[in-house]
Amino acid sequence: MRRHGRTGARVLLAGGVLLAALATPRSATTAEPCCFTNEAYTGVCRVVPAENEDCAGILGYLNDPNSSGKTYCGSTTIRGGWKQVGCGQ
Repeated sequence: MRRHGRTGARVLLAGGVLLAALATPRSATTAEPCCFTNEAYTGVCRVVPAENEDCAGILGYLNDPNSSGKTYCGSTTIRGGWKQVGCGQ
């Protein structure tokens, strides 16, 4: 009977590990970075989108003169003139 108890505990442990893996947001682990440039910004700004973000939304934020509160590009205050570029540069 003791063997049965160990097997049951292993099944519960495996099930818990599987549930934890399923609960992890996939976009957070597989999100591709977005890269942006601006003449007033040194270098390329590289941003990994959060779960409900995409590159277009980040670019819109960077180009909106009224946006504030995000920490993109080292918390830059540069607004307008941003362009999306390939991250392979």
